[in-house]
Amino acid sequence: MGRFAVVATREPGARRAASGESDWLTLGQAAKFLGVAQSTIRKWSDVGRVPAFYTPGGHRRYKRHDLEAFLERSGPGKPARGPLVLLVDDDPQVREVVRVNLEMEGYAVREAANAEDGLAALEDEAPDLILLDVMMPQVDGWEMLRRVQERHGVGSIPVVMFSGQLDAGNEAAQRGAQGFVGKPFDLRALIEQTKQIVPA
Repeated sequence: MGRFAVVATREPGARRAASGESDWLTLGQAAKFLGVAQSTIRKWSDVGRVPAFYTPGGHRRYKRHDLEAFLERSGPGKPARGPLVLLVDDDPQVREVVRVNLEMEGYAVREAANAEDGLAALEDEAPDLILLDVMMPQVDGWEMLRRVQERHGVGSIPVVMFSGQLDAGNEAAQRGAQGFVGKPFDLRALIEQTKQIVPA
């Protein structure tokens, strides 16, 4: 614990020693803990959203308690972590992969398993972007897109459609979607489209 001797903390030194060094996280560990990119937590530290402490060598260290408190304040699915993306897809595995990758880029993600849940989520909190699967049971992505445009206006909430039918890209553009990604996903392409439309 010697390297933390000059770091000011709110806890007595004896308690810090007893609790062990695992209470302190490196930048990389803290980023993983919060599920965001290292550059994101670095920015949050610079503006004071997440308290950072510095070793004599100038390396950032984060207290686990401070990170947990930050998560409590931000809460799951709230845009405090970055732009809010509403992800609508009936495949839970697809949702998980896309969500994890977007969160690593600094986005907050809210998931919906079908169009009805997606529309309900939309009324709770307007997202900065909707990622919308075309092929879903009962109400498909085209119908959800129409309802979103009907309620909120065309283009007011950007929508990126995705489908295994590659010719759906032209239809997506004609119907007013801001982007299209084919399935199976090129995740990099999806992330890049998201960044272009709504930078994190």
